[in-house]
Amino acid sequence: MSVAAGLAQTDFYAAIRRNERNTVWLCLAMLLIGAGLGYVLGWAAEFVNRGGAVGDAVLSPWALFVAPSAWGLGAAGGLTAASLIWIVVALFFGDRILLGMTGAEEVAPEAETQLHNVVEEMAIAAGLPKPRVFVIETPALNAFATGLKPEKSAVAVTRGLLDKLTRHELQGVVAHEMSHIANNDVRYATAIGVVVGLIALITDTLFRSLRYGRLGRSRRRGGGKGSGGAVALVMLVVLVVAILAPLAAKLVQMAISREREYLADATAVRLTRSPLGLIGALEKIDGSSARFEGANRAVQHLFIANPLRKFSARSTALFSTHPPMPERIARLRDLG
Repeated sequence: MSVAAGLAQTDFYAAIRRNERNTVWLCLAMLLIGAGLGYVLGWAAEFVNRGGAVGDAVLSPWALFVAPSAWGLGAAGGLTAASLIWIVVALFFGDRILLGMTGAEEVAPEAETQLHNVVEEMAIAAGLPKPRVFVIETPALNAFATGLKPEKSAVAVTRGLLDKLTRHELQGVVAHEMSHIANNDVRYATAIGVVVGLIALITDTLFRSLRYGRLGRSRRRGGGKGSGGAVALVMLVVLVVAILAPLAAKLVQMAISREREYLADATAVRLTRSPLGLIGALEKIDGSSARFEGANRAVQHLFIANPLRKFSARSTALFSTHPPMPERIARLRDLG
């Protein structure tokens, strides 16, 4: 089967719709994790105030789960609202922060003529305005896209990528990044990253509160006759949730990142009308040993390949920011 025939028989729109649905559900799951964490914290605070220190009357901790906790509902709503506010702030300033963190420098067309030409070609193919063009001075092979909306987007590639890739392969990488812009992946990645960070911050504060705060003091006091065991039970529930919430949030973030990479690969082929350029680029990226000194965990999921580690076919899928490179290449080969 020819490449053109393979592309003609590929239902890209079905793949895009499937990935969009998966991402929406994963984003909702992330907000539910945050809301659930807020509810448990409010529930625990209400128990300590109403059950652990009311003389001889001891309120069962399970009563607040059977009957909705007003404090819990308020905390759940407050955490969800805080997540949304943080997301809006991050979306407006996240691109500048990201470009600054990676050391990306904007380049003029006369300085990088081929790169600008390729970016312009792929922008036209995607029906989008041409993004600003940046170069990161590192021998590592990588690239990323950022921007709140297509009109204010940017594409950044590393010097190693420009030195090692052919024009056809560079076109595949740029098409992949243009796909992220077209699919609003930057918004998803920024929003999810903010919620994950907020959940981690709250749980870290919670651990200190369990040790030194009111819950800890209530446990040491016994919180009233016969309520010491109940307060200890509440602390155990809160401790388990504090451990599981950030872990679950991180797993959701990883799942969203993997879904978006598959989607961007498929969309890139639709833009270039050939999977061969992107296949060649991914093979060179996978085979490169050059280190990306400017990368960190906060931005690792935004690159075309994780700059901190490689994910093989044997990697634990749940904890991978990107699909294994052999799997991505195999899917692209199927198109041809």
